This record gives sequence, structure tokens and C-alpha cells, in this order.
Amino acid sequence: MSVTQQAEPAVTTPPASGPKETDGRTAQRPTALRLLARPEVGVFLGALAVLVFFLITAPPMRDAGSMANILYQSSTIGIMALPVALLMIGGEFDLSSGVAVIASALTAAMITYQLSMNVWVGVLLALAMSLAVGFLNGWLLVRTGLPSFLITLGTFLILQGVNLAVTKLVTGNVATDDISDMDGFSQAKAVFASSFDVGGVDVKITVVWWLVFAALATWVLLRTRYGNWIFAVGGNKDSARAVGVPVTLTKISLFMLVGFGAWFVGMHQLFAFNTVQSGEGVGQELIYIAAAVIGGCLLTGGAGSAIGPVFGAFMFGMVQQGIVYAGWNPDWFKAFLGVMLLGATLINLWVSRAATRR
Repeated sequence: MSVTQQAEPAVTTPPASGPKETDGRTAQRPTALRLLARPEVGVFLGALAVLVFFLITAPPMRDAGSMANILYQSSTIGIMALPVALLMIGGEFDLSSGVAVIASALTAAMITYQLSMNVWVGVLLALAMSLAVGFLNGWLLVRTGLPSFLITLGTFLILQGVNLAVTKLVTGNVATDDISDMDGFSQAKAVFASSFDVGGVDVKITVVWWLVFAALATWVLLRTRYGNWIFAVGGNKDSARAVGVPVTLTKISLFMLVGFGAWFVGMHQLFAFNTVQSGEGVGQELIYIAAAVIGGCLLTGGAGSAIGPVFGAFMFGMVQQGIVYAGWNPDWFKAFLGVMLLGATLINLWVSRAATRR
């Protein structure tokens, strides 16, 4: 005899009425706060405000040629601000980056002229020198454990003295000789210091290189293992080492990237003006660091982006040229930059606290 069992209907509990309870771990932050947590959003809004301000107060800025000039000034800062920003995300910074630009240009110019060689020989040897300086900074950092402030301050002083002393010794002057008639000059100028026409506006090639380097740096940070290493060593190098991140390799390579940036900007200056003043570059390192900080990079490391310093450099270019177009005293430029830096730092602090508040 078979017994047929009939399943009873499942008892369902009606959902409780009223608002759903959440704790701090599951609560969703407002979209606005999540957007503000992105380091580049704040500086983008700041750059937009500065642009509107100067478009109103400095009518010549509305001309396309003026905007091209602003982009050029921004690019010469922005190309160096990118590797400086990556280094800061990695928890370090380089005070020698400004004079390293001039050291690279001086090396290429003197090797080319004094040894009567093709300019590309000087360019490649200058690249080797710049990478060697970056390697030395990184190697001393990881071997000694000293702060990057002290190590790169020493490099800054060394390069500043060598730039002046060697240039006077070799050329008998404080500037290098004109290399515009040397073999290979026109080809090198096309790479580092040429320009092209866009709708009747002369645009410098450095603007293109700036945007290409920014796109590449963004891809590296967000899509590659090396980008994860940069954030990891900047956040906590001991924890990063414990999970297998090659801290030594990452730190040294970041300093070498700064050396590469210094070489590229140095080559632009050399082939744009045909000669180099040996005393230049002092103070530029603060501009590069400030552009990165305004772009959302923290001095403590572990946070930042590559897009933020692009807008930071653009703000610098706008202020530098906007003051001139507005007919103001250019002596106010550094004061304006100081206000921008303090303002950006306070805004970044406020955004960071607001974005993490539950």
C-alpha cells in the first residue's frame, strides 16, 4: 500500500515595514561624496574656477593663441609633475628635480659642442646621466633608510654646484654654446621642441607629449601590477614587502622615472632655445611638487592620481599667463601660487574627511 504525502505550503513571513536598518559598514555614501573622494575632482573644479576668473578679468585669454600659450606653459610643468606625482604616491619626493632638468640639458649641450658630436649622442648620454642620478637617489634611500628629503636635498646642492662650476670650466661662461648648427639638431628639435598648426594656432609638441605621458601614467596606476606596487609602498612599505611587493625595485624605479622626466624637459629647453643657462632650475622642484599636491597627491604617500597633477599644472599655466594678460604685476605670481597651494591642501583635507565620514 502506498502512502501519498501532501506537502504543506511554506509559511512566509511578511517583510517588516519601516526603513531598512543599516550599519556603518553597509551604508552607501552619497554619490557626491564618492565623487569628491576622487583626488582629481577637487582640482578640476578649482581649475575651472581659475579659468572662468581669468576669462572675465583678462580678456586676451579668450584668444585661441593665448590658450595655446597657456597649454605650452602648463605642459613644461606638467611633464615633470607626472613622475613627481608618481613618486609622491610611492611615499617619497625629490628636491633635486628642478636642477636635474638643467643638468641634463647642460650635459647634452657640452658633449655635443665641445666634442663636436652629433646631438643625438649628447641626448642619449644625457639620458644615461639623468637615469643614473635617479638610480643614485633611490639606491641611497633604500640602503640607508634616510628620508628622501635629506638625500635629494644633498643631490640638489651637488647638482646646483656642478652645473655652475663645470659649465664655467668647460665653456668659460655661465651658459653653453649655441648648438643649432650641429649635426642632428633639426631632427632632435622636431621631437622635443617643434610646433604644429591647428586652425591657424601654433601648438607646441610638448602639449602632445604631456597628454600622452598623462594617459600612460593613468593606465599604469589603474591597470597594471606596477601601479598597485606604487600605492602599496606609499601606503605602508613594510606591509607591502610582507605580501611580496618588490619595495626596493619600486622605489628606485620611481626615482629613475623622475630622472627620465628631467631629461625630457631638459631636452626641450635645450632645443627650444639652442643654449642653456647653468644657474636655472632652482625653485622649479617646488613648482612640480606643488602641482602634484594641488592635484590631490598626499605628502604622506599612498594616495593620488595622474590626472590630478595635469589639472594642477594647468592651473599654474593659467595663473602664470593670466596675470600677464590681466596687466597685473607679475611679482604677485608666487603669492598667488602660495594661496592656491594652501587652498588646495585645505580642500583636499576637507574632502578626505567628508568622504570618509559615516
